[in-house]
Amino acid sequence: MPVIESQSEPDLLSERGAEPVPEPQADLIARLQLFWGRRRFLLRWVATGVLFFTVLVFLIPSQYESVTQLMPPDTQGGSGMALISAFASRSEDLSSNFASDLLGMKSTGGMFVGILHSRTVEDALINRYDLRKVYWVKRWEDARKKLESRTDISEDRKSGIISIRVRDRKPERAQAMARSYVDELDRAVAALSTSAARREREFLETRLKAVKQDLDQASNDFSQFASKNSAINIPEQGKAMLEAAARLQGELIAAQAESQGLEQMYTANNVRVKAAQARISELKQQLDKLGGANLDSDPAAPPQSALYPSIRELPLLGVKYADLYRRTKIEEAVFEALTKQYEMAKVQEAKEIPSVRVLDPANYPERHATPRRLFIIFAGALFSLAAAIAWVLGQSAWQEIDPRDRRKILVQNIMDGSRSDWRRLRAWASARLRRNQQ
Repeated sequence: MPVIESQSEPDLLSERGAEPVPEPQADLIARLQLFWGRRRFLLRWVATGVLFFTVLVFLIPSQYESVTQLMPPDTQGGSGMALISAFASRSEDLSSNFASDLLGMKSTGGMFVGILHSRTVEDALINRYDLRKVYWVKRWEDARKKLESRTDISEDRKSGIISIRVRDRKPERAQAMARSYVDELDRAVAALSTSAARREREFLETRLKAVKQDLDQASNDFSQFASKNSAINIPEQGKAMLEAAARLQGELIAAQAESQGLEQMYTANNVRVKAAQARISELKQQLDKLGGANLDSDPAAPPQSALYPSIRELPLLGVKYADLYRRTKIEEAVFEALTKQYEMAKVQEAKEIPSVRVLDPANYPERHATPRRLFIIFAGALFSLAAAIAWVLGQSAWQEIDPRDRRKILVQNIMDGSRSDWRRLRAWASARLRRNQQ
């Protein structure tokens, strides 16, 4: 049978009087014809990919994102740099490279971002919400990496507003963690502040404790002395006792004059004379008790139990009383002055510490942030289409290779051997399964 040689498309076009098609356009048309011929195959691949990625995105757990924003800190430059230096020198929560970068920052907002990324803040959140159990990890380092991957902390360069975004599988926990970031930042800033007002406040706080102890001791000594010697108020007591002694002395003189008059009129056994003498004796005892006559008779004798000290004891008691009273008043004055300075230092410290002001509190996420299901499904459809196109092109290129090509023969042998091995493996597994069932 004679072989009729087919003319190429350029020759036919030339015979018809048309211009020949350029080689790139001819290849493009040929590939488009190939894709059109395999359009059902491509559609099946795309549909399979869409179905697979649809099932996949609904198996991926949803994550909710809570966002809180902080106003840029309003502090003086000196105190801000002092706080930066303190954080870089005292905190062990950042690496040395990060600490050196922190020292080069020009804004306190950048310092806030650095503190939020510190190990101290992250460990506090991990411990508060038991994130090692939530993230299914044992090591603190792995929990920090998980937390960092689900947290985004950034600062707007123009406005200085700091945004904290926290993602979690539970919306309540995401909102609570965003709030905790602000709380831990406030606590860390207050703990790391080394301003002059803070140092003054710490010094005054120490002095107040010591002065309070001295004041308590002085008050205790003064009260014990007053209770033991019945010395409530020595000056007032001395004045009252002198007035009482003068009054008793006057009554004694009048009683003696009355007794002398009665003795001239009556005998010694008369009732009125004896009553006058008894009154004179009682007044003398009262005067002796006020004057401390027992100290002259027997200095070593213990003092009489009385409600008040004698007049002769008042000068000795007055010296001790005045000393204890003066000491108590001095301690009270020092304590009062230090208390005023301490309160003023606390106010000044509050002014110098960078304040953490919340612009937008952490919101409750009502919709999940990830996964982006429509995007993943669309990307999966494109990926399936690209894979199908690659398969069609590869199959076409494979068919164009000469069957006598050694590389093609080698690949076919490998594929045939793999198929036979796979069939034998399946047969062996089926036989083993039947034996086990029997």
